[in-house]
Amino acid sequence: QVQLVESGGGLVQSGGSLRLTCAASGRTFSTYVMSWFRQAPGKDREFVAAISWTTGSTSYTDSVKGRFTISRDIAKNTVYLEMNSLKLEDTAIYYCAMTSGAVLSKRPGRYDYWGQGTQVTVSS
Repeated sequence: QVQLVESGGGLVQSGGSLRLTCAASGRTFSTYVMSWFRQAPGKDREFVAAISWTTGSTSYTDSVKGRFTISRDIAKNTVYLEMNSLKLEDTAIYYCAMTSGAVLSKRPGRYDYWGQGTQVTVSS
């Protein structure tokens, strides 16, 4: 089994920054992808960003390009989401997820393992 634990959420003013952290433990795979999703109240869970653990290639949803950066620390088995220029519409619960393989999927159903989520609230 894989355990994913997120941290770093909180309350921030519009235009501010936060860094989310997701620490992975347990079973590992030869190739896998780690991603961030988010879910706002009353909305579906949506893809935010993904990173290939082996190659470091990344993918972002259009609404966060240029503002968010996903990265990983292989030695610490940790993935980060640096969020800058935060907007009110970024308010959501942010989830870390993992799937085996190399495809940077944007579909939540492709991911086998999920963290418990961390709340990000952007205020005006």
